[in-house]
Amino acid sequence: MSVEKKLMDDYKIAMKSGDKVRLETIRGMRSQLKNFQIEKMRELTEDEVLQVLNSAAKKRRDAIELYQQHGKADRADEELQELAIIEAYLPKQLDESAIAELVEKAIAETNADSIKDMGKIMGVIMPQVKGVADGKLVQQIVKDKLSAR
Repeated sequence: MSVEKKLMDDYKIAMKSGDKVRLETIRGMRSQLKNFQIEKMRELTEDEVLQVLNSAAKKRRDAIELYQQHGKADRADEELQELAIIEAYLPKQLDESAIAELVEKAIAETNADSIKDMGKIMGVIMPQVKGVADGKLVQQIVKDKLSAR
């Protein structure tokens, strides 16, 4: 089942059950997808749908971080709930150890030996982890691995 179809089905279920948080989150995601579709002037591919959802999840993560820094726990909790709903539609994210393993392979493949080679490594690894790993996390792991050399 496509992600868009699943969103529509879950939207109907949330309306019937009265789950306001889920309903508003799904409504927002559908709106973002519709706007992106209008911008592209064609039907979206599954990759483009996931790209929009990843963007929405990233915005929630950033908002959670900001709310926590400014002591607004209630808003951070709301964003956490929305993030959990969005992540249910995304592919499972790689954990740090899996990313570190891929980074080690990329370092060996590119013969990188200093932080100056970070661009080469990121160029090799990002296509492999697109959609299943956060770019900031990948960048941090690459930095750590290169600075340890």
